[in-house]
Amino acid sequence: MKDVSQTRRRLVIAGSAAGAVSAMGFPAIVKAQSDKIRIGHLTPLTGFLGTIGEYAAMGVKMAAEEINKSGGLLGREIELLSEDSVNPATASSKAQRQLERDGAVLLLGEISSASCTAIAQVAARNKKVFFNTGGNSDEIRGKTCNRYMFHVEAANTMYVNAVATALLRNNMVAGKRWFSLTADYSFGHDLHRVSSRFLKANKGDLVENALVATDATDFSPFLLKIRQAKPDIVVSNLAGLQVSNFIKQYAEFGLSYPLVGFDMAPAIAWASGAENFSGTWPVRWHPDVASPSARAFVTAFTAKYGKPPEDQAAAEYSTLKLLVQSMNEIKSTDSERLIAHLEKEPEFDILKARKGYFRKWDHQLMQEMYSITPKPKAQVKNKWDFLQLSSPLPGDSAKLESLAPTREENDCKMA
Repeated sequence: MKDVSQTRRRLVIAGSAAGAVSAMGFPAIVKAQSDKIRIGHLTPLTGFLGTIGEYAAMGVKMAAEEINKSGGLLGREIELLSEDSVNPATASSKAQRQLERDGAVLLLGEISSASCTAIAQVAARNKKVFFNTGGNSDEIRGKTCNRYMFHVEAANTMYVNAVATALLRNNMVAGKRWFSLTADYSFGHDLHRVSSRFLKANKGDLVENALVATDATDFSPFLLKIRQAKPDIVVSNLAGLQVSNFIKQYAEFGLSYPLVGFDMAPAIAWASGAENFSGTWPVRWHPDVASPSARAFVTAFTAKYGKPPEDQAAAEYSTLKLLVQSMNEIKSTDSERLIAHLEKEPEFDILKARKGYFRKWDHQLMQEMYSITPKPKAQVKNKWDFLQLSSPLPGDSAKLESLAPTREENDCKMA
């Protein structure tokens, strides 16, 4: 974790000394370093999303190092400016500084949907692209979308649809009474809206939706409510470390109601522990994905950091790689040219069996998804190997777009 702790102050890859000097405001030094192309990266390294953000920092650092070793971007070295986004206000000010003072040609990263909105507004004002790698909210792809924002992270609708097949197959929706816990901020509210739409469409019944503050760590009041309500299914619309804390306490309480979640990351499942983890959950990626590129990435990441990569590490890694590939192809870092290129829907290797592409009308990455459940205990090999990964969703014969929000569900009108 030594490499990640350095990012808490400021990670500048391939030019940390120059970055430190430029932060002191010496324009002559900045000009001397102008042969390097700066890319801004923001992600939460503290708070309830910090565990996932640390993987993001590791993944993007590894990608930048590999890119620089293989010739860089347009024959020039990448200088990656990676910082803790902290919260929406701080994320906004740091995004502005990276674009307007530090000269970043684009921005990528983030996990909080609220911070994504703040960064996207700054990017749009500066007419520079921002690639959202971790914000799930459907709203930022719909009501608040803009042409300078692209979404590598899956939308909440995609997460719900990824786990829907298993829920319907196991008769966990129609006629069932659901009790949900929802993170009390924009992401949680949006996820509750999307999951409730699925529940209503499939004739289920929501008995209660309890809002949970993002800094809550004691779930006993909610667990007592669940025990009193006696639902058929308990649903998590929580986020980050909230999820692992809830899973642990749910197991300790000894409640037997089946657990379902609509947002999960491998790091959060790992934090809950094999002895506590239960339920059915969606994931965007997992180190057991069987594509050749995924296997190579897992091998290299594990060798470098001493542990397997998490979903967010894969997202940052593949995003920087596809961006550099695209800019090398168009021979430019210009945002307008990059947008025009990506809106032609070229396909990219995104560490999955099927290639992905950005849908033109909302800039959402069309991609495979998965669901996870606990592995049988006899098959567990180590503290990371207790998650059973499903086959890729949708199936080979279905379009990737079948998982994503439709225009009717989430119309995006780009300015």
